[in-house]
Amino acid sequence: MNILRTGILMMVMTMLFVFIGGALGGQAGIVIALGFALVSNFFAYWFSDKMVLAMYRAKEIDRQSAPKLYEIVERIAARAELPMPKVYVIPNPSPNAFATGRNPEHAAVAVTEGLYHLLDDRELEGVLAHEMAHVKHRDILIGSIVGTMAGAISSLAWMAKWGAIFGGFSRDDDNGGIALLALAIVAPIIALIIQMGISRSREYHADQKAGELTGDPMALAAALRKIHRGVEVAPMREAGPATAHLFIASPLSGRALASLFSTHPNMEDRIERLQRQATGRN
Repeated sequence: MNILRTGILMMVMTMLFVFIGGALGGQAGIVIALGFALVSNFFAYWFSDKMVLAMYRAKEIDRQSAPKLYEIVERIAARAELPMPKVYVIPNPSPNAFATGRNPEHAAVAVTEGLYHLLDDRELEGVLAHEMAHVKHRDILIGSIVGTMAGAISSLAWMAKWGAIFGGFSRDDDNGGIALLALAIVAPIIALIIQMGISRSREYHADQKAGELTGDPMALAAALRKIHRGVEVAPMREAGPATAHLFIASPLSGRALASLFSTHPNMEDRIERLQRQATGRN
């Protein structure tokens, strides 16, 4: 199913590129936009994980540099019957974590310094089990591609806005400027809808799987409470809407407007589901 979704997302991104290319430059614009879309799809598939890790200045660790963190991931990977992923630490005080990569054989798990210092070992294991659940469910490729796609759509919206302002459309088409301005407004909304539709459902599934992997759903519930409070106090300033859906909790939660359009399900609802799982009421 995720392979089908990935293909559909790539087709949608290509169509948006081609549409704006045609609006800005006619047939020549379509050709250029199509080439750009193909290159973007190639990089989204092969390098989106590396781009995200670089964006957040994540540093890879090993057993010697961070033994506790490495060994927790190693233990969970063994329980989930998954290859050992690369492990990264993000130099940021905001508590959060994400997994990325194109498949379980090329996966990476990243946690912020804020998360590492905030949680106890039991809670940290719950969070890392959640991220390994994303790897198990093969959410990581589609999550990384959606992040790349959302960034590309934002760029397209920016191009459309300035194209409309400076007349970057056919003068024979009196509605060209209006169409481009409409696209500049609609494109980011499309990206947000895609992120919300994909991210919210997969977070519930990863929470449940994490509870199964650790045998302790309440550990993740306790961690989510701390993360929610921590992000409210110290949101990740470097994070943007394009990659917010990758994290276990929205890094934008400290921003009032962003919280209205969160890519993540309600935190209290997630905790309640974990409590039901712990008591066998699922």
